[in-house]
Amino acid sequence: MSIDTGPEAQTADRRPTTPATVSSSARNHAQTGSWWKRALLVAGVLGVLAAAAPALIRTVTPKTGTRVLTYTIARGDLVVSVTEDGTLESSTNTEIKCKVKGGSTVLWVVATGTEVKPDDVLVRLDTSTIEDNISQQKIVYETSLANKITSDSDVAVAKISITEYLDGTFRSEMATKEKELVIAESNLKSAKNARDHAQRMFRKGYISKLQLETSKDAVKHAELDVKVKQTDLEVLDKFTKAKTLQEKESLLDVTEARLASDTATLELEKVRLTRKEQQLENCVIRADVAGMVIYPSAAEWKEQPDIEEGASVREDQVLLIIPDLKQMQVKIGIHESKVDRVKPGMEARIELQDHSIDGEVLSIASITKPTGWWNGNVVKYETIIKLHEQQSLKPGMSVAVEVFLARHKDVLTIPVAAVVEQGQEFLCWVETDDGIVKRSLKLGDSNDQFMVVEEGLQQGERVVLNPIDFVDEAQTDALKPIHDSQPEKSDARGPADKSPHEKRASGDEGGAKKSPPSGDAIIKIADKNGDGVLTKDEFDEKMKPHFESTDTDGNGEVDASEIEAGLKRMQPAAAEKK
Repeated sequence: MSIDTGPEAQTADRRPTTPATVSSSARNHAQTGSWWKRALLVAGVLGVLAAAAPALIRTVTPKTGTRVLTYTIARGDLVVSVTEDGTLESSTNTEIKCKVKGGSTVLWVVATGTEVKPDDVLVRLDTSTIEDNISQQKIVYETSLANKITSDSDVAVAKISITEYLDGTFRSEMATKEKELVIAESNLKSAKNARDHAQRMFRKGYISKLQLETSKDAVKHAELDVKVKQTDLEVLDKFTKAKTLQEKESLLDVTEARLASDTATLELEKVRLTRKEQQLENCVIRADVAGMVIYPSAAEWKEQPDIEEGASVREDQVLLIIPDLKQMQVKIGIHESKVDRVKPGMEARIELQDHSIDGEVLSIASITKPTGWWNGNVVKYETIIKLHEQQSLKPGMSVAVEVFLARHKDVLTIPVAAVVEQGQEFLCWVETDDGIVKRSLKLGDSNDQFMVVEEGLQQGERVVLNPIDFVDEAQTDALKPIHDSQPEKSDARGPADKSPHEKRASGDEGGAKKSPPSGDAIIKIADKNGDGVLTKDEFDEKMKPHFESTDTDGNGEVDASEIEAGLKRMQPAAAEKK
């Protein structure tokens, strides 16, 4: 007996068992590679593995009178799309940044969504550290000012000292030296007169020879004194003047250099003081334009926004945003398996809470967004959607964006749930008057419900839905390892051409050799409560006596590793029985 579900009833009566397609949303994390092929394999593998594990679990056995769900192949339109969640944002924003050098701490911040006017206070930052820095800087500035005043005075004194020496001290010393020379010359003249008089008196016998010699010595002393005075005058004019002038000019240069240094230091300290006072003003952040204030989006791995009371902020960090509500757009992330199909200009539909808006793809990022534990390590590319309507939109609204990748007109389609993948071949089972018949298919594009049939089916034919659950042949085909479905390249002979020894070595004797299912696959099939392990009640009745030997840790539950170990222990015993 069969129940036919036509195109109009397929979605309501039976949903596909596995998402297969390009239109899966970001919440389902689309698979990479040959996505539609792997989707088909996933749709069948859970039910298929039941037949491969008869030793531990119940197999699905068709019963007489079982109702088989079928679908009538028909022509129609198929839309292929990708759907992702996104957020409304403005393409043009006025950013409110922290201008405090070295950062600060938020004392108060305006609530997000607040409508503000120009010059309204938006954020207040901690000022205690800056106020202390200003007090210290004022002391440094005043010290620099005092040094500069002292240097000004030293320069003025040095200039006056040069003038004083040239016009006063030097002239006075020259006059003194000249006076002393005149006196020395006068004394020399007097000494000579006294000597001449002593010579006349000695010749007349009035004085002794000793007295004459004394008068002569006085002349010599007077002559030496004149020479000394002449030398002193010459040294003062030629050497002492030049040396003293050089010293005073050097002192002037030093004081002028010190004045320049103190002046520059004073200006620098004044700039620093002004900057710190400006930093104090920057602790109160005001609005430059009118609009709605919103907090910037926090990183995906953070639970709290970056801007809140008590939060530390750095210089040039964006604290708030005032978006232009007339230029809204949507930012979404396109999974890496779909991004190659998305192109700028593609149509998009943006679903809001109460209505939808048409749009188009504006740009796709060339590099991926950062991945990590916060997004399940899913690789996505940032995509901007341009909106064709800008009314009644607010930043931060959650939206669902559907980007239309392809539209197929008047094509044959088959439900994803009706197809089984075996190796490189896609199969379905068609209900005919003579029974259910296997059919090989050539498939095209797909969405999460239907696939385009290029070859293998005709309009009006009925295909079995979920054939693995109802058709033994489908179960058998799905269980075949991929290498069993491909011809052997190393040996072209069939089993009949091989010796018994070759048959045993190659596995041809007694039928095809199949790999046992994995422990995880067995658990997925037999795990009734979905806890990831099997209890004794979930074991097959025939295998319950072996539960204790399989449960090696004795905790009353069997996990995948214990099942695989049990299968390995059972393989030698099964081979001996053969």
